[in-house]
Amino acid sequence: MPDDFLFLTELVGLRVFDLRGRRLGVVKDAALVPLIHPVRIDRFLIGGDASWLSIRYDQVRSISLKGIYLRDEVLTPYHSDEYMLRLSRDLLDQQIIDSEGRKVVRVTDLTFVIREENGGQVLLIDDVDIGLRSIFRRLVQGVLPPRWIRKLQRPIQPRSIRWEVCNILEHDPQRRLRLNISNKLLEGMHPADLADIVEELGPDDRQSLFENMDREAAADALAEVDPDIQASILESLEAEMAAEIVEEMSADRAADVLADLDERASEEILEEMERDEQEEVRELLEFEDDTAGGMMGTEYLALPKSATVADAIASLRALEEVPETLSTIFLIDEAEHLQASVSVARLFLHEGSTPLAELVSEKKREVSVNETQERVLELFDKYNLLALPVVGEDGRLAGVIHVDDVVTVLRQQ
Repeated sequence: MPDDFLFLTELVGLRVFDLRGRRLGVVKDAALVPLIHPVRIDRFLIGGDASWLSIRYDQVRSISLKGIYLRDEVLTPYHSDEYMLRLSRDLLDQQIIDSEGRKVVRVTDLTFVIREENGGQVLLIDDVDIGLRSIFRRLVQGVLPPRWIRKLQRPIQPRSIRWEVCNILEHDPQRRLRLNISNKLLEGMHPADLADIVEELGPDDRQSLFENMDREAAADALAEVDPDIQASILESLEAEMAAEIVEEMSADRAADVLADLDERASEEILEEMERDEQEEVRELLEFEDDTAGGMMGTEYLALPKSATVADAIASLRALEEVPETLSTIFLIDEAEHLQASVSVARLFLHEGSTPLAELVSEKKREVSVNETQERVLELFDKYNLLALPVVGEDGRLAGVIHVDDVVTVLRQQ
C-alpha cells in the first residue's frame, strides 16, 4: 500500500513544523466539524510549550509520517467547540454501531487517506479499525518507529468498517444536533436486526437511541426486543415520549409491552395516549396472557356477509396501511357475529360481482376469548392456519390471532 494513508495512532504525537521547519509542537488530537464536512479533518490540535493551539485544515502544506508542515503560521489558541467531534477524546475506545454489519463495535483506531486539496494536503476519515491489527498498533505506539510498526502488522488480518456506515452514540440531544448525528441508517434496518443491536447496548445508550429515533422505527424495534429490555426502555423514557412510541405499535403488541410494566408506569403511558388507541389497548389488557384474548390482535378486515369481491378490493384499497398479516377477510352478520372466512388470495381469481359467500371453502373455525393458549396452538398446528378469529362472550367478532402471534409464543416458550 502506498504511503497515502495515516492512522490516528500515528497522527497523535506527530510533530508540527512552521514555514522555516521549526518544531511548533505535537498533535494531541484532531477534530471533525460534521456540519462543514462529514469526513475531512477540520482541525489539528497541537500542544506547544504553554498551551494547545488549533490548526485549520487549509493551513497545512503536507502530511506524512515525517510530520505536518504548515503553509500558514497564523495559529489560534484552542477552545472547546461543541460543533467539533474530537477523534481521540470522543471516538477512540468508544462503542459505535456498525449499521452494515448490524452490530455494536469498539473503536480501536481510525484510518485516514491523504488527499491533495487546493495546494495542500488534507486527511479524510476512511475506516474505523476494530481488529487485532489496530490493537497491536496501540500496544507498541511510542515504543517502535511507525514504519517498523507498519511492517510488523502486515501478517495480522485487518478488520475495519467503512466510516459512512457507522452510527455514533451520543446522549446529549443538543450535541447530536450540533454534530449532525443522524439515525437514518439504523431506521432503515430490519427491526429484528435493530433489536439485536439494542440488546447489546447499555441502558443509557438504549435510552438515547429511542429518544432520538423516528417513532415508527422505534416502535418496530421495540416490538422485537426481549420483554425485560422492552420494560426497561419504556421506563427510562418520559411518559409522553413512551406513549408516542407505543401508539405506533399494533394494539396487541402495545398491550403485551405495557402488561410487562409495573401498574403505575403502564398507567402513566396509557394516560398520554390518544383516546381511541388507549381504549383499544385497555380492552386487550383485561385478558390474561395465556388466553386467546391475550394473544389476539384487533387489526382485521370484516365485511357484511352479502359483500362481493369488488367490495372487498375497495375495502383493501381504502385502508391507510394494509397489515402484513392480513391473509383473511371475515364475513359477519348484522349483529357482527362471525359467519365465515375468505382467503384474500382467492379475490384475484374471480369477477368483482362474485359474492364472497361463494368463495368460502372451509368450515368456520373460531375460538372464545377465554380459550386457552394451549388449545389455540393445537388448532394452528392441526389445520395449518394463518389466522384464527376470536369471538367474545356475546358471539361478536373480537379479534384475530395470526400465525406470527403463535410463533412469538413458541419462541418465548
